[in-house]
Amino acid sequence: MTARLTPDAGPPRRRPSFGWGHTLRLGWAGLRRDLRAADVRALFLALVLAVAATTMIGFFLDRIGSALERQSGQLLGGDLVLVQGNPFDTQVLDALEDAGMTTARQVNTVSMAGFEDRFQLASLKGVAPAYPLYGSFQVDFGDGVETTTRLPDRHTVWVEPRLGTALGLSLGDAITLGDEQFRISGWILEEPDQDVGLASFNPRIMINLPDLERSGLIAPGARLTWRLLAAGPPEAVSSLDSQLEAWQDRGIRVIDVRKDSPRIGRALERSQQYLSLSGLAAVLLAGVAVAMATRRYVERHLDTAALMRCFGASQQQLSRIFAAQLAMLALTAAAAGAVLGLVGQWALLSLLVQFLPLELPPPGPLPLLLGMLTAVAILIGFAGPTLLRLKQVSALNVLRRELAPLPAAGWVIILCASLMFGALLWLYSGDLVLSAGLLIGGLVTLVVLWGVAQVMLSLLLHGATLLPRHWRMGSRQLARRRQSSISQILAFAVTFALMALIALVRTDLIDDWQSKLPVDAPNQFAINIQPSQRDGFISALDTITDSRSEVYPIVRGRLVEINGVTARDAVPETARNDGNLRREINLTWAATIPDSNTLTQGAWLSNDNDQNGQTGTRDAPVGVSVAESMAKELSLGLGDRLTFDIGGREITASITSLRKVDWESFQPNFFVIFPPGPLARFSHSFITAFHLPLNQQQALGPLIQQYPSVSLLDIDAILQQVRDLLRQVSRAVELVLLFVLLAGIAVLYAALTASRPARSHEWALLRVFGAGDRRLVRTQLAEFGWLGFCSGLLGAMLAEGVSAMLYGVWLDLDVRVHLSVWLLMPLGGAILIGGIGYLLSTPLRRQAPMESLRLLGEG
Repeated sequence: MTARLTPDAGPPRRRPSFGWGHTLRLGWAGLRRDLRAADVRALFLALVLAVAATTMIGFFLDRIGSALERQSGQLLGGDLVLVQGNPFDTQVLDALEDAGMTTARQVNTVSMAGFEDRFQLASLKGVAPAYPLYGSFQVDFGDGVETTTRLPDRHTVWVEPRLGTALGLSLGDAITLGDEQFRISGWILEEPDQDVGLASFNPRIMINLPDLERSGLIAPGARLTWRLLAAGPPEAVSSLDSQLEAWQDRGIRVIDVRKDSPRIGRALERSQQYLSLSGLAAVLLAGVAVAMATRRYVERHLDTAALMRCFGASQQQLSRIFAAQLAMLALTAAAAGAVLGLVGQWALLSLLVQFLPLELPPPGPLPLLLGMLTAVAILIGFAGPTLLRLKQVSALNVLRRELAPLPAAGWVIILCASLMFGALLWLYSGDLVLSAGLLIGGLVTLVVLWGVAQVMLSLLLHGATLLPRHWRMGSRQLARRRQSSISQILAFAVTFALMALIALVRTDLIDDWQSKLPVDAPNQFAINIQPSQRDGFISALDTITDSRSEVYPIVRGRLVEINGVTARDAVPETARNDGNLRREINLTWAATIPDSNTLTQGAWLSNDNDQNGQTGTRDAPVGVSVAESMAKELSLGLGDRLTFDIGGREITASITSLRKVDWESFQPNFFVIFPPGPLARFSHSFITAFHLPLNQQQALGPLIQQYPSVSLLDIDAILQQVRDLLRQVSRAVELVLLFVLLAGIAVLYAALTASRPARSHEWALLRVFGAGDRRLVRTQLAEFGWLGFCSGLLGAMLAEGVSAMLYGVWLDLDVRVHLSVWLLMPLGGAILIGGIGYLLSTPLRRQAPMESLRLLGEG
């Protein structure tokens, strides 16, 4: 039996097949058409801002980070700075030169400078011809200040003006150094590698290295510090990493700006933390804007997707078309954002160029790739779950509106967005524990805020009868649209909180920096005050200044044992090259805790140690207070015993308290503080700091002549350097704050655009039932005003909570309550949301009621 084919039989029907080329054409055509829609413009703007912020900050931190990893050459004199107490052997020099580095030698020592019958202790800096590798000098040769890179001529020296004041010198005078005399050819005002250690407490003399050798001061037994400065490209520095570790094991010190210039290093570190925080805030705001805009985008395209299903398109084909459209949108936004970010990082660098005259490495490709990845990640994480509705649309949706696909569950959207943001947070911070903590804490906070928002709307609904008529109608409209209103309140609250947080951190950081550098911050240090001179010198000093710190004794001692074990063997291997083990440190005694110190563990020192039999022996150790940073570095704790060698005699101490020391303050600070008494039997001198305005510093002349053995350090140059840094960093963070504010505005625009059809429908019904324009405007302002007020109040709660956590855990700032936030954010939110909502709804009020009713059909 054979099958018979009827004339009207044909091949089986197939769904139309779209290749990738056809899919891309459809996606591009749809994207060009959609760019006229407000929600797509909001989506595009949010992605551009997210990519711009991340690439700008990424480029900036990458370049600055590379420069700091090279030891901040301008601040320290070279990309690498090696220090030891002996001349460097040829193997070290050969290794640096073989790696492609340029080197310069430098020798520092302390000696008496003599002129006629007067003498003054001075710090000598002998420099080789290749010096300086970076920067230049500011020298006064008698005709005004000049900028130069040349060194003093042979048989001449440059001296600091304070040495001239101490000895009564003039240009052309000859001073005695060692066995030779040298003519003063210039006053040196500024050097590229300004030393901030104890060596710089003496007036500086710069001398040619061959002349220093000829003076006889470089001899066996002399206390010398040899420095080897090296400069080269980043790859040359990186190639020496393993060699640097080997040199450190041999006792060679590698200087780091964050440790040797803590005020500058901490300021840079905090500015980097702020910029990273700002970048994450911009990304989160962009994600919220994307989520809000995507909701409107999907509702507007349900009919389009249903029509395409009517013409035979499958779910897979729909997914491919809309995915291609959004992918092209993401790539276009990423390209625009990358260009904007590249321009932005140049603007950031231009603000800091006066402080960082380093030749920064060119921007690498990684920040650009991360920026583009951010755009894709935001689109997938914040928009992906909502876009699934387009895939699930039925062809019958064209005829039966009730068959529209169910919206994606709120918890699914939140979960996907949270996971994606957590991944970005981990990518940018590099700290998995911190990222997980912030993510979990953020989700818990979101749940709490959701509950608070529910309570707010319930109170608003029940309390509406107490309000004026127009406010009553607006509040009821907001409260009855419960789910939509809560979503908007949370979005606006997060937006307000992030914008406020970035502004607060910026303000508090600058206030904290400025509090460390008040107008009357000490700009002079006096050391080597002998016990017999103490009372007389302090009395004379108090006649010329009323801004003086406490007077602290200084005893030089070396830490030799910890808990009966040699100090180097008792500490972790990573701390064996710590400076507190390799050199003598300053010990002091004090009856009360210094102003710039805060007790964190234990109890402050008792003044009756001798009466209790604590004499500093191994059997009766003296109680001492140790800086928290030193304890952390050397793994010390309460009860540990420290043995110090002081001039060949030992004293043993037991740690009774730990202190947090503000090393950024321009005050005398110490790692170890003893109680009064036990150290008094050792040789000691005194130190104090004071402020003296520039126009009054001539008063120091008689004081120096009366006490020639006291060394004065003028740190105005260092203070000015730090002030310049803070001013430039402040300008930089203001530029970053602008990006965050723009991202916040994008959220407001996207959220209000998403609710446009529903609000338009309500307003059209009101007009149909006789509401006039005046009443409609008042109702709209009331609704938007309450929306902004509730969002601002929630935002203030969130900003205060997050700032307290960031200040205490990450930025090391004092936790504080910002009353202005609680006052300004609710009122500001009401005015801002009310104003933006009024402007965006103006075209809708001018439409005929029928046109407004049709807008609801778009969803």
